[in-house]
Amino acid sequence: MNDTGLYQSSNLGELYQRVAGRFEHRTAIVAGDTRITYGEMYRQVLQMTGLFEHHGLKRGDAIAILAGNMPEVVIAIAAAQVMGLRFTALHALGSFEDHCFILRDGEIQAVLVDGEHFGQRGTELLQAVSGLNLLFSIGPHDHAVDVVSTLERYAPHTPRFDVEPDDIALVAYTGGTTGKPKGVVHTHRSILHMINIELAEWEWPEDVVFLAVAPVSHAVGGMLLPTLLRGGRFVLEQSFSPNAFFRIVAEERISATFLVPTMIYALLDHPAIDSYDLSSLEMLIYGAAPMQVPRLRDGLEKFGSIFCQIYGQVEAPNTITYMRKTDHDGENQERLSSCGIPVLGVDLKIMDQQFQEVARGEIGEIYVRGPHLMQRYWRREQETQSAIGQGWLKTGDLARQDAKGFIYIVDRSKDMIITGGFNVYPSEIEAVIEEHPAVNMSAVIGIPDAIWGEAVTAIVTLNENQTCEADEIVDHVKQMKGSVQTPKKIVFAESLPLTPLGKIDKKIIREIYG
Repeated sequence: MNDTGLYQSSNLGELYQRVAGRFEHRTAIVAGDTRITYGEMYRQVLQMTGLFEHHGLKRGDAIAILAGNMPEVVIAIAAAQVMGLRFTALHALGSFEDHCFILRDGEIQAVLVDGEHFGQRGTELLQAVSGLNLLFSIGPHDHAVDVVSTLERYAPHTPRFDVEPDDIALVAYTGGTTGKPKGVVHTHRSILHMINIELAEWEWPEDVVFLAVAPVSHAVGGMLLPTLLRGGRFVLEQSFSPNAFFRIVAEERISATFLVPTMIYALLDHPAIDSYDLSSLEMLIYGAAPMQVPRLRDGLEKFGSIFCQIYGQVEAPNTITYMRKTDHDGENQERLSSCGIPVLGVDLKIMDQQFQEVARGEIGEIYVRGPHLMQRYWRREQETQSAIGQGWLKTGDLARQDAKGFIYIVDRSKDMIITGGFNVYPSEIEAVIEEHPAVNMSAVIGIPDAIWGEAVTAIVTLNENQTCEADEIVDHVKQMKGSVQTPKKIVFAESLPLTPLGKIDKKIIREIYG
């Protein structure tokens, strides 16, 4: 027998068709006063595919989105998956230079922007990036096709795009060792496996009403289809604030959400926390950064046993380990510092530099393999081989595993900083700082911070006979890299410690300044 199609899986676009047929009249998406049923959502998805197709987009092309949590964003992402387009999210706080680099590197033909907030940025990108041919906007904007006003011109039609499971669905950009972001390639197959793991391992409520306050174009987007496959409602909020969070939970009877630790801290510290009925919350997923154990205890006392922790990375999204609600034992301080145990379908080993598995309790680097891992880095063969060349994904995270299988992350070998739930890569910031004519060398580290988790801090040495104010460097980085990557603090030093090989010794720097 030689029928290779026998073992083909479905594609992501087919899932929207299935849920539309099964839950046609239920509410699927909520955004303020807007409520969209499953049937209407799928009708708009097919209209959006018609609009994209009319403007020349076809299977294998790429579209980027620069917008917040809006229904049109969900519709556009779903339409891209139905058509077989490559989707890339542009960070709302990213700089113009980074946006240009991603559009060029990803060979992206079209970008969809929120016309009100990012219309001007979209026009500038269209003018600056030669390969970018199409600008769509949510709401009217000059030089753009307004998807809101034009969508109804396109009659829904059954798509015939022949999307294959191994077609690229997502290229998500993350930091690179060279100072430039690199694209992480995921296929329909890998994302489907991620969804299956989430459905199998996570402790979803019986009635899923999911509140998305973090960007749906990033990690929270991975929670959309699991919600819809359970017939739930996906509630969109443009930005996070404690008052809005409390109000929406009470009004919509939210049962599940995802928050980064800094958001949880803000909720716990807000005086209005006891003024709303939050009893509907059954599942509070947290991740993207470690959570301080005392604050986690406060959360358990205030919200009850509803906390679930996820550990993953862009290369293995959302699903390397999972810490169940019942594992959050407020009396077990060590357990609360764990990120859980490996999830179903993921093979995890902690290994030393000789690629040998270390004994339980010893520290090594986390390596994983499984069907949901990235396919490769976009146009980065050498970095791909470095990350997965031996049949395992090298995570760069140092950890230990206890006798019961729980994983404890102790450090990150890649020096990545997690601030406010966002990943920040020091090499990118250092490259920008060292563009300043007065700067000789720089080292960027994360210093523990009660609000941000880690505060981006730059240690800077100046060229001889040169002077520079901290605000100059801060303003320069903000302009070039955006506010998330801008140092919270600049420290001027006479010199930076070096290793015997002449590299900046960040271990010593952390001991001195951290």
